[in-house]
Amino acid sequence: MSYADDIFIKMCQEIIEDGYSSEGTKVRPVWDDGAMAHTVKRFGLVNRYDLSQEFPIMTLRPTAFKSCIDEILWIWQRKSNNIHELKSKIWDAWADESGSIGKAYGYQLGVKHQYKEGLFDQVDRVLYDLKNAPYSRRIMTNIYVHQDLHEMNLYPCAYSMTFNVTGKKLNAILNQRSNDVLVANNWNVVQYAILVHMIAMVSDLEVGELVHVIADAHIYDRHIPIVKDMIQRPTYPAPEFRINRKVTDFYDFKVEDFELIDYQKNPQIKNIPVAT
Repeated sequence: MSYADDIFIKMCQEIIEDGYSSEGTKVRPVWDDGAMAHTVKRFGLVNRYDLSQEFPIMTLRPTAFKSCIDEILWIWQRKSNNIHELKSKIWDAWADESGSIGKAYGYQLGVKHQYKEGLFDQVDRVLYDLKNAPYSRRIMTNIYVHQDLHEMNLYPCAYSMTFNVTGKKLNAILNQRSNDVLVANNWNVVQYAILVHMIAMVSDLEVGELVHVIADAHIYDRHIPIVKDMIQRPTYPAPEFRINRKVTDFYDFKVEDFELIDYQKNPQIKNIPVAT
C-alpha cells in the first residue's frame, strides 16, 4: 500500500464515522438536479507526506498525473487565469465567455509587489529567497486576497504555501480552506508534491515534507457510497517518480519532464457527480 492510500483511507473513515453532517441546514452547493449538496466533514485535518520516501499518488483509483502537472504549471508557472491556456476542462464551469476565471489563482501569483530587494511577483519572490535567504521564515505565498474576491469566479480553495528549509531539505505547508475529498484531495496532494520537487530542484535543495492542512475536509452525501466502496479496494505500492534533472530554471519545466514508473492502480470511477 502506498502511504497516500493509507492516509486517504484513514481520513475517509474518520470523516464518515466521526464527521459532522450539514443535513438540515442551508448550504450553497447544489447538484445538477437542483438539490442541496450536503456534506459530512471534519475540521482541521493535517496530513503529512515525506516526499523523500515516496511520491504521494494513491492507487485506490487513478489520479490524472499529467493533468495535475498541467494545472499546477498553469497556475504557478504561466500564472494564468484563462482556461484557454489549460488543457483539462476542470475549470470550465467557473469561466466567463472569454475563458477568464477572474482575479483568481494564477492572476494573484503574477501580480508584482515592491520589496526592499526589488519588484517581484509571489513565485519569483519564493525562488529569490530560496537562493539568497533559504533559512528565512518568511517564504510564503497567499492568493486569498480579500480586496479582489468580488472579482473571482471561485474563491481559492488551496490558497497558501509556506516554504521552510531544514538542512538541505525543502519542506512546505499547503493551506486549504475547503477540500472535496473524493474529487480533489489526491489531485491537490499530487500537484503540490510536484511543485515542491520543482522548486527544490532549481533551488539546489532536496525534497522534504509536504504538510497538507485542510480547514474543511468533506465528503458529499452522494459520494459516501462511492467512497465506502473505493476504500475497500486492493492497494499497490507507490510508483517511482522521475523528474528531468537537466532543468535548472523553474520556467523551463514542461509536462513531459515528469514521469511515473510502474504506476499500478485500480480502475477509474466514472461519472462521479460534482456539486457546484
